[in-house]
Amino acid sequence: MTIKEVTDLLEELAPLAYAEDFDNVGLIVGNTNTKVSGILVTLDALENVVDEAITNSYNLIVSFHPIIFSGIKKLTGANYVEKVVIKAIQHNIAIYSMHTALDNSKNGVNAKFCEVLGVEEPKILIPQKGTIKKLTTYVPTADAEELQKSLFNIGAGNIGNYSDCSFTIDGTGSYKAGQGAKPSKGKIGETHYEKETQIHITYPKSLEKKIIAALYKNHPYEEVAYEIFTLENTNQNIGMGMVGQLKEPIDEIQFLKHLKQTMNVSCVRHSSLLNKPIKKVAVLGGSGAFAIAAAKDSGADIFITADVKYHQFYEAEDKMIIADIGHYETEQFTKNLLVDYLTKKIPNFAIRLSESKTNPIKYL
Repeated sequence: MTIKEVTDLLEELAPLAYAEDFDNVGLIVGNTNTKVSGILVTLDALENVVDEAITNSYNLIVSFHPIIFSGIKKLTGANYVEKVVIKAIQHNIAIYSMHTALDNSKNGVNAKFCEVLGVEEPKILIPQKGTIKKLTTYVPTADAEELQKSLFNIGAGNIGNYSDCSFTIDGTGSYKAGQGAKPSKGKIGETHYEKETQIHITYPKSLEKKIIAALYKNHPYEEVAYEIFTLENTNQNIGMGMVGQLKEPIDEIQFLKHLKQTMNVSCVRHSSLLNKPIKKVAVLGGSGAFAIAAAKDSGADIFITADVKYHQFYEAEDKMIIADIGHYETEQFTKNLLVDYLTKKIPNFAIRLSESKTNPIKYL
């Protein structure tokens, strides 16, 4: 397989279009046409991970965090980022990062977090805005059904549990073909009137390139008229964090002990206890203090995340418990998620869970 074939599979799980604007995701080092000898999956693409890839003759590292987050002006090996990039290039090792694209996936970081903790039927905590688009186009009525089918086949027109959704209006279109035109209907220099159907159809923004390509391929006109709008509707399947229910309510102290043991953490930093059972649980892997208000609004009894500052613990306001278990710890099972996913997609292929330690924080 080529790197592009592998990354295309990864983008089925976590389309890069859903990554946050500040992020740096996708192929960071390497060439998409390179043949893959093996895939090493890690949370962080550090130098010891590159060494592990070299030792095992794997030439693609799939990491959660991007090794390059902001711009690099020089490659001199002056810091750990430059050392990793230089060594990867020297040994023809590609690095692909998923980060917030996987954070925002309904089957990504937080879904795995919930699975490990035993949180059932999780839903997105903060649905991402601007992920639903609407295409409006105009096509001869005789060709409308065929065009609709081609767009449905790409993935347009899916709304919740419904598929093949669209809205049409019949009317009359007009145009006059000029010199050099090749009209499929009408003659050059004459105004032509055609019975047309206006088609309205929604699609996820991750499919935009495919939708436009299908539109041009299946539309009979030489010049295709269309409009694209970004809808205000939120996509309940894309976004940050998740919230769900435990099978049975658990005493808060008992749950914190369960959290500590299950996530294999040395300590749990938390806000004041509320002397009530834990039933509804919200999670957000990584730095999630920005979601405290959303977790409270969801009615969660506890919100589990990382990198919470001193004053942010006050924001619990005795309405829920805020628990900080560490950045690495909230995302640690992401590696397992990716290995399992890739193994199912490409069985009998060399896929390895990195054994290198990448957590920079130690506890005494």
